[in-house]
Formats: sequence, structure tokens, C-alpha cells
Amino acid sequence: MDLELENKSVIVSGGASNIGRAISLGFAAEGARVCVADIDEQQATSLAGLEPEKLTALRTDVTDPASVQATIDSVLREFGAIDVLVNCAGWTVDRLFIEKPREEWEKEIAIDIWGFINFTRGVLDHMIERRSGRVVSIGSDAGRIGEWREAVYSGTKAGVVAMSKAIAREVGRYGITLNVVCPGFTPGRAEESGEGSIWRGEQGSQFDDETLEKVAKSYPLRRLGRPEDIVPVVLLLASERASYVTGQTWSVSGGYTMI
Repeated sequence: MDLELENKSVIVSGGASNIGRAISLGFAAEGARVCVADIDEQQATSLAGLEPEKLTALRTDVTDPASVQATIDSVLREFGAIDVLVNCAGWTVDRLFIEKPREEWEKEIAIDIWGFINFTRGVLDHMIERRSGRVVSIGSDAGRIGEWREAVYSGTKAGVVAMSKAIAREVGRYGITLNVVCPGFTPGRAEESGEGSIWRGEQGSQFDDETLEKVAKSYPLRRLGRPEDIVPVVLLLASERASYVTGQTWSVSGGYTMI
């Protein structure tokens, strides 16, 4: 199926590592022009070097509205439009709620909630003016079921789902759709992760090979997600083929949730 994404203008927040990296490369493979908007400038620049004609790296702090707006303005100057926004920036460290320090709660909320709000609000005026646009946000099955040791993270991702539905009701009249893709547990690969990635820090260190094998057994398909598993659904929802789909939540989790 031709998704007709060639020459579309795309922003992927958190697009330099892990799932975001796979999504950025997926759009590039379809011929789209992609802004890799990531706080890890070195990792984003390295990724952009793989597809220099299609990928552009811009250092972006999703928690800072001014940084987000600067990225949006730069993309509009360079590409002339923003057809697709993928909200992919996210952060967490698995820990029991009663053992989790406040600074971790605040970082989860700042990146996972405010990042979504800042970028989504930032592109809407332009999309409304054009009467066209796609916003695809990366949620989590944790936001659908309330995952053990991910209380605040579950809440932030549930917030992304609820806000996407509410905004979809507001802006559907302008031809804009908002949908959420919810991965299950999708470990990042160290070799494809920047220094600031959660999979290079404490989060990644919790999951050795033996632990990952145990977790995989809880999935009906008996394997964990890979970043590239998420890409086809994101591409479809970003395309005109899915123009009649909005306010929906699509799990890509190997059957971990079936709701």
C-alpha cells in the first residue's frame, strides 16, 4: 500500500533514540522530510547523518515551550508546512510509587505530559489554517491498565490518551486527526540509544537478559516489542489512508492488553 507520505513534513519529538529513532527512519524510508526533535543533539545529528536528504536534527527540549516553538518555526521556514507531528518523547524509571522520589515524578510529568501539550498546541494553529494535519502520539499500555511500578508514568500516558480524544473532538472540523499508539514493553537497544536515553541509565540496567526472557513469557506472542514493530501503525495513522480515524488508541503490544 502506498501511504503517500513522500515529501510530507514530519516532526518526531524524541526522534533520535529507540522507538523515536525507528519512527524517524520509517518516515524517511517513505520519502518524508523529517525533523528529529530531540534534547540529545549529538544523537539526533548522528541519526540525521544516515539519511541527510530526508532527516534534519534540531535540539529540542519538549518541556520548554520556547524551545518547542523555535523548532516549529524552524521547520516551517525550511519545509514550508507541518503535515505530521509524532509525540514520542518520553521518560520513566520503573519503581514502586512509595519508593519513587519526587524529582522522578516531576520529570515524568514534565516530559510525558507537558511535552505532549507543548508540541500539540504549538502545531495546531498552523494545521487549523491549512485545514489538515495528523498528530500521532506514543502512549503506553501502562496508560490503559495501570502498570505495576509505573504509577505516575501510567497516569501521564493515560493523560495523553484522554487529551488526544478531547482535542480530536475540537479540531476534527478542520481535517485534523489525533490518535495514540500504545506500545507494550519495548526495550531499547544500547547501540541505538543516546547517552540521555532511559535505556542507557537505571531503567535499562534493571532488565538483564534473564529478566527480559521472563517478561516475554507474559506476552501471548512470547516475545517483547521491538522499536520497528511500532512504525507501521504510526505511518498508517499519519497517512491519508487513515483520514477517517481519529480519537483512537491502538495497542501494539503483542497481545499484552486486549481492551
